[in-house]
Amino acid sequence: MALRVQFENNNEIGVFSKLTNSYCLVSIGGSENFYSTFESELSENIPVVHASLAGCRIIGRMCVGNKHGLLVPNSTFDTELQHIRNALPDTVKVQRIEERLSALGNVIACNDYVALVHPELDRETEEIIADVLKVEVFRQTIASNVLVGSYCVLSNQGGLVHPQTSIANQEELSSLLQVPLVAGTVNRGSEVVSAGMVVNDWCAFSGMDTTSTELQVIESIFKLNENAPSSITSSMRASLIESMS
Repeated sequence: MALRVQFENNNEIGVFSKLTNSYCLVSIGGSENFYSTFESELSENIPVVHASLAGCRIIGRMCVGNKHGLLVPNSTFDTELQHIRNALPDTVKVQRIEERLSALGNVIACNDYVALVHPELDRETEEIIADVLKVEVFRQTIASNVLVGSYCVLSNQGGLVHPQTSIANQEELSSLLQVPLVAGTVNRGSEVVSAGMVVNDWCAFSGMDTTSTELQVIESIFKLNENAPSSITSSMRASLIESMS
């Protein structure tokens, strides 16, 4: 299921939220409407945590995570780190990271198995990513852009990349990631796909400007329609059969 949402009239919702299969972080200070959209979809399955990092609200660009772990920049306050640790499931490892390229969300794209990283990331950072997030790490560019985290959105089902990514580049990335990829946009043509949307294995949120065509691409590449809870589909099927018989 893909939903449209706004953060204080801003459609770059990937800047203000981070969604994985085991938790969702949302920036503090947004409207109730923003939170309630996330909570109504997610709160039965995973915690939705209000957070800031280093006093900033652009948490989606500053941290990177998956169901195994969360990496936050070195500038994160102790109180923020403690709050996040307390709110996330015990299985999620939260770690601060010393890295020159401190906007981690812009330089790292990952799902639960593989991470693509900026070609100039520190070796030490690469090891921490592999250790905390339990992923294989590949140094890559997307459509000749080094900010792989900005131009790529991944789940375990598929990925959306910068619209000018060549077919050869898509195929190379797809074979590394072992998921299908499609080149596309969000928010009526924005190339910075990860700033405009967040996704996990069963739902996606994108900015209000996202067109229905873009939403269809998102739903099909991330296989969101197939992941509707089976109990709902089976109960609908049962009621349909009853009404027809």
